[in-house]
Amino acid sequence: MRQIVDLSQGRLTASKINLGEQTMRIGCMTAAMAYALTCAASWPIAQQALAQSNEEVVVWLPEDMVYKGPPGAPQHITLIGDPSKAGLYVDRIKFTSGTKVMPHWHPDSARTVLVMSGTFYFAVGETWDESKLKAYPAGTVYSEPPNTPHYAWARNGDVILQVTAIGPTGSTLVQGR
Repeated sequence: MRQIVDLSQGRLTASKINLGEQTMRIGCMTAAMAYALTCAASWPIAQQALAQSNEEVVVWLPEDMVYKGPPGAPQHITLIGDPSKAGLYVDRIKFTSGTKVMPHWHPDSARTVLVMSGTFYFAVGETWDESKLKAYPAGTVYSEPPNTPHYAWARNGDVILQVTAIGPTGSTLVQGR
C-alpha cells in the first residue's frame, strides 16, 4: 500500500500532523481520498498517474513492499513509473544469497543502480568470468550504459538494489557464451 500526501498548496496536509483544525480536516479528506485511490489495485492507470504527478508524493513503507518473481530468480518491485513504457521508473531488485545473473544487457537510455544492502559482485562483459567481478558494497552507485553486456552475483549474502532508469526496459541474455 502507498501513502500519498497532498502538497499542491505548498504545505503538508497529512492527517497525522497537527497544523490546525482546518488543515486537519483537509488532511483527513486528502488521506481518505488517497487511501481509496491506493487501495484500488485494479486501477493501474490511476496509480501510474499518481506516481508521476508533480503534485503528489508517493510513499512506500518497507513493510508494504512485496517483491515478485519466479523462485530462484531476482525479485522485483516497481516503486515509481512503468518500466515497460517510455519514461522514468524506479525498481527495487532483491537477490537471495548465491544468485548469479548470467551476461545480459538492457536497452534503457539511462540506468543507474544503488546497492542498498549487501555486497553485489558486478562485471561488464559478454562471458562469465569470476575473476573480473568487482565487489560493490552497500552505498555504491554505478551506471549501466545502454546495450552494455554485464553479469552479477550475490555471492556472500542477500542484496537489494535500487534501479533508476528511463524506460522502456528489457533484459536480453547474451547468446552462445
